[in-house]
Amino acid sequence: MKVQIDYDLCMGDGNCSKVCPEVFEYDNDQMLARVTVSEVPAEYADRVRQAAEECAPGAIVVEE
Repeated sequence: MKVQIDYDLCMGDGNCSKVCPEVFEYDNDQMLARVTVSEVPAEYADRVRQAAEECAPGAIVVEE
């Protein structure tokens, strides 16, 4: 699984980094989250999907 953030849609609320801090890291200076892995480890896949579902603007793109 791969995950990306569409920064044209991201509102910068940081919910993704709260749901799965192992994959998303929030940058307080930029007020945006970033993906910290190239491939999502299997043990975090469900939480990445949850973060994508909870992302209000739909900025998290998951590739299964």
